[in-house]
Amino acid sequence: MSERPDLGALFGAAAKTTTFLGLEPCADLDALKAPIALIGVPCATPYVSVGAYCRNAPDALRQATSSLTANLDRHDFDSGGPVFPAAHLRAVDCGNLPFDEGDPAGNRRIIRDAVAKVIEHGAVPILLGGDDSIPIPMIEALGGGKDGRRYTILQIDAHIDWRDTHMGERLGLSSTMRRASEMAHIERIIQVGARGIGSAATADYEDALAWGAQFVTAHELHSKGVEEALRLIPEGSDVIICIDADALDPALVPGVIGRAAGGLSYYQVADLIKGAARRGRIAAMDFVEFMPERDVDSIGAFTFARLITTALGVIARQASRDGSPPLSETP
Repeated sequence: MSERPDLGALFGAAAKTTTFLGLEPCADLDALKAPIALIGVPCATPYVSVGAYCRNAPDALRQATSSLTANLDRHDFDSGGPVFPAAHLRAVDCGNLPFDEGDPAGNRRIIRDAVAKVIEHGAVPILLGGDDSIPIPMIEALGGGKDGRRYTILQIDAHIDWRDTHMGERLGLSSTMRRASEMAHIERIIQVGARGIGSAATADYEDALAWGAQFVTAHELHSKGVEEALRLIPEGSDVIICIDADALDPALVPGVIGRAAGGLSYYQVADLIKGAARRGRIAAMDFVEFMPERDVDSIGAFTFARLITTALGVIARQASRDGSPPLSETP
């Protein structure tokens, strides 16, 4: 057989999808009524040497869900029911934000404004990256409220991202958690999954410890279980979850720049997301650093997209507990 069969057709799915899981699109954030907004972010602050190397990730992750589009209301064993337990709890896909590799300040502004708009509408933003500089403006946007709310960051990543500068850039992907630590509304950073040799120097790690960041390495998580990390999240916390694709084992997600042995499993990361929602409330999420050009037979795209799908189910149930009204009743 010379042509690859369309296995999604077996389930009645379309060969291609323009939105994640075939969800309803929402091109105008001013008209947002859903409790969850997916936003593709191809680029924020790229290093000049590599440019926007994850720019194709949002669309690749959407396409990885094409075979599931006809079965979105079927039983999902990872959610304990349909991904979205009621129609009014469904997420919408807001498409990709525009970007210009030569205008990182403009990219950051666009991201901040989009996230702030989602929060203004009472929804949870989920950003599909794009590289790991994207969380910086996302986290900044969460500090714009007048309620003085403070947040716990749960970072799931093979690298700690505490460099002050890299290649002359302070706002790039190697500095994400250091920049977050400088924001007044961030009270706690829990970093899970570090392993191998990264770009951070020992001095960067020591700076993180001195600030108060708490680490659960990949080895510790494998040895002691996810509760070793979840117990660090105080009850009632507002949680920002930042997930780098290279946190997962490269056998599951080979489409990353920094492949390293000993990564986390799908269920370990899923349990971290579910556990964070039990401990507190997920305020925002990002899924970054997936590079489809480095993937193998779309295995990584499907695994990462499956993790995003599980996160959607978790946040939909959170919205249900929060008393999210049906769309027709949303102001």
